Amino acid sequence: MKTDDPTEDFDPFSEEEAPLSFGAWMRVNVLTWVPAILLVLLIRSAIAEPFRIPSGSMVPTLEIGDHILVTKFSYGLRLPLTRVPLGELKAPERGDVIVFVFPGSDMEGKDKKISYYMDMPFPPFATLDYVKRVVGLPGDTIKVVDNEVYLNGIKQLKNSVGDYNFIDDHCNTYTTREYTETMDGKEHVILNTTSKARSAPDYDEITVPENHVFVMGDNRDHSSDSRVWDFVPLRNIKGKARFVWLSYDKCTPGIPLLGHIRGDRFGRTIQ
Repeated sequence: MKTDDPTEDFDPFSEEEAPLSFGAWMRVNVLTWVPAILLVLLIRSAIAEPFRIPSGSMVPTLEIGDHILVTKFSYGLRLPLTRVPLGELKAPERGDVIVFVFPGSDMEGKDKKISYYMDMPFPPFATLDYVKRVVGLPGDTIKVVDNEVYLNGIKQLKNSVGDYNFIDDHCNTYTTREYTETMDGKEHVILNTTSKARSAPDYDEITVPENHVFVMGDNRDHSSDSRVWDFVPLRNIKGKARFVWLSYDKCTPGIPLLGHIRGDRFGRTIQ
């Protein structure tokens, strides 16, 4: 017997929702994904950002295929999603491994000026990023003779460790020599070639200007750095390299497209 009770035939488990219109579907997706994307961009811009090491200029400290985490606030805060500093920027400490925007890559021509202000991982805001070690600070004098670094007139201590086979990003092998180098009481490892013909040329003494740093790759004879294109402005520094969170070697068989997973490097701090 049918009654006037509107709930009598209601089945909550069989009721179907009416399909959303395209406008409603778009609104739901925008409200769901835009805040999440903005949050990721804010974290990446202001707190921490991952980077992949594509070349061998920092071997043996950083291997090709290392993925590193960089803290973005180490040398000063920036306006979120930009590289505009909030206050005065702090110079890194000597020996810090930093990620920075290649000098000149965002200052050549009107079409590139926008990238100086923005800090996002997609065109037209993406930047050409390098990773190197800070050797000279503002006011320092630097020169390099026979692969020996002279800092403010003092030759920096360098001790031999042994032979090291460096494998580049094309899987070519080069015989090098590994050393420990000490600057301001801090040790790090570097490589020098054993071939005089492949050795980097000497670098005449120069003074690092204010608000700039002088950087070098740890793989001294396989690195394009301040010896080639001079100094890095503090405004170009994105952050300090902290640790390796993923690493693989494409020159050694393993997982397709990746190669051998170097699990022993996971979590390694960058000295």
